[in-house]
Amino acid sequence: MFSSKGLLCITCCLIMLTSQSTMCQTVYHVDMKLEGMIDTGVSALAERAVELANHEEADAIIFEIDTFGGRVDAATVIRDAILDSEVMTIAFINKRAISAGALISLACDKIVMTEGGTIGATTPVDGAGTKASDKVTSYMRAEMRATAEKTGRNSKIAEAMVDERVDIPGLSAEAGRPATLTTEQALNYEIANETAETIEDVLLMYGLTDSEIVKTELNWAEHMVRILTHPVVTSILLTLATFGLIAEVRTPGWGLGGTLALVALGLFFGSHLVVKLAEWEELALFVIGAGLIIVEVVAIPGFGFVGLLGAGLMLGSVVITQLGDFELWSFDEIASVIARLCISMICAFGFSLIALRSLPKWNAFNRLVLKAETGAKEGYVSSSRETDGEWLGKEGRTISELRPAGIVEVDGERLDVVTDGDFVAARQPVKIIEARGNRIVVRPLSD
Repeated sequence: MFSSKGLLCITCCLIMLTSQSTMCQTVYHVDMKLEGMIDTGVSALAERAVELANHEEADAIIFEIDTFGGRVDAATVIRDAILDSEVMTIAFINKRAISAGALISLACDKIVMTEGGTIGATTPVDGAGTKASDKVTSYMRAEMRATAEKTGRNSKIAEAMVDERVDIPGLSAEAGRPATLTTEQALNYEIANETAETIEDVLLMYGLTDSEIVKTELNWAEHMVRILTHPVVTSILLTLATFGLIAEVRTPGWGLGGTLALVALGLFFGSHLVVKLAEWEELALFVIGAGLIIVEVVAIPGFGFVGLLGAGLMLGSVVITQLGDFELWSFDEIASVIARLCISMICAFGFSLIALRSLPKWNAFNRLVLKAETGAKEGYVSSSRETDGEWLGKEGRTISELRPAGIVEVDGERLDVVTDGDFVAARQPVKIIEARGNRIVVRPLSD
């Protein structure tokens, strides 16, 4: 009897605990209005929030929006994350969802707007504020149409928000071209579902009043990515990378310049990969280009096609990384990126010239460099000059390849030599044309 009662008590406790855990609801609140413009940091925030909500099996995600727009590529990343969400998504338009904000709102399952709110005006523009090319406009129009179809909204109205050529009888005259809808118009045309003034009102509408609210904001990593992907900062990173490579080439061994270049390039590519503005293909393209340049320097004499191809691949990778999705490419955007890259390279070369002239004058730098001289008057000589005339004009045969330095055999004696510029293969006849101490210069002879 006791064991039966004990088992009954345990069963009741388990049922109560299960019912309590079932009643406990979780809602993620992503406050985008605090972040202003939609950019790469905000897209990383939205992706993280959706991933967390899916993992925790939350009941809903509320995206609170008040924005004039932002980067199209960042908005499409947010749009895709919302459409792939496994939980209910709610766009709470707290005043306005213009341009990129409209695309994000349309991707949500529900749209709730405050009184006096607006949504629309999604025509893409370039950095100067002028309308983007027909290609980019067509892409954005298709994105809006597909998003509206996915969430069960009027796709024609979505297209009218992008393209002023789309005419909707009764609406175009009221909402303008491109269309921008007020809260009342959005409700009438079933773009929005409800109207509310606060987050609490939104929770009440969808039976989420007793939910645990998890507020999601930008963390330090997303703030850092937001800074690193800014055009000005990317230009600075590329300037530092170019300067580091120049410094590394001009100094023996691996030093500070090479490390600076690696860090700058790592930050450049890493930040763009994190926010999906670049793919691994762009990084692979850069690595292949660098590999071709190394092959050119180490294995192929001179600097020709392979080296130029490698440099072109590296520069192309940097340009493509900054352009984002192929559908958003335009002549103006490509020209802008190339112009920024050219400015970065010019600044790097200028800074290199200044540094090479200025560093030797700094006391701190001089402590790292040995400036003492050991002249011939003190008895320091690199090699005897007495036999220079004996070697001049003599002929021999190369033992190793000359690139341009190598080894030749003359009168049974092995000598370290350099060519006067040409590559010479092994076992080829050569003639000594200059001899000054340790420096012996040879020129190939025809067989």
